[in-house]
Amino acid sequence: MSAITSEDLTMNVDPDTLAAALNRLRRAQGQLAGVIRMIEEGRECADVVTQLAAVSKALDRAGFAIIATSLQECIVHGESAELDKEKLEKLFLSLA
Repeated sequence: MSAITSEDLTMNVDPDTLAAALNRLRRAQGQLAGVIRMIEEGRECADVVTQLAAVSKALDRAGFAIIATSLQECIVHGESAELDKEKLEKLFLSLA
């Protein structure tokens, strides 16, 4: 499998998608702060786990939105020849 280089990490994402992903990430950041408070306060395990699941889902959705938009950009703009299957698989699996 090929390694991901710094060139592969350049964000070439639709600005609207990026803004939506950033909003999700900011919400997740707030949720995570809430989870930390819950743990510090000794809240019920089920409540903490429910909030952790919400944070995880928000992070996953932001990541998948960014990857999907990048893939769409490559296909629409004829860059599909540059797509490396191994790199794409690695990106998707990193979110799994």
